[in-house]
Amino acid sequence: MPKPVTPLLTVDTIIELYDRPERPIVLIERRSPPYGWALPGGFVEVGERLEQAAVREAREETGLEVTLIALLGCYSDPQRDPRGHTVSVVYVAQASGEPRAADDARNVGLFTLQGLPERLAFDHRLILDDYRRYRETGQPAPLRI
Repeated sequence: MPKPVTPLLTVDTIIELYDRPERPIVLIERRSPPYGWALPGGFVEVGERLEQAAVREAREETGLEVTLIALLGCYSDPQRDPRGHTVSVVYVAQASGEPRAADDARNVGLFTLQGLPERLAFDHRLILDDYRRYRETGQPAPLRI
């Protein structure tokens, strides 16, 4: 049987800085296309659990040690990434400390949900809208069928 051709698997993490007023979230400014601000994240490595990948990518891009607290949802729109079909599993995490830009991040910023940057990469505006709902209601991302 031939090996199936499938979308690439990624993880993204919404990092809440719980030691700051309003629990701002950490976004990175991407060093490579597609440009814009984005959630810290990246590709899952072979042999790696999703949760391990989320923690690793957060550390590599922000220098923060995160604690995952919830699975927000899975995002699989074939158009979500202009480089090709990717599926992202998105976690909510907490951290404290001072983030720093590293790896794929040109810059790092702290944002409230009311003060998000205009230029967000991928489908991260949709993800952050779902996160806003999660913070208000505790409900995960809705199913999009």
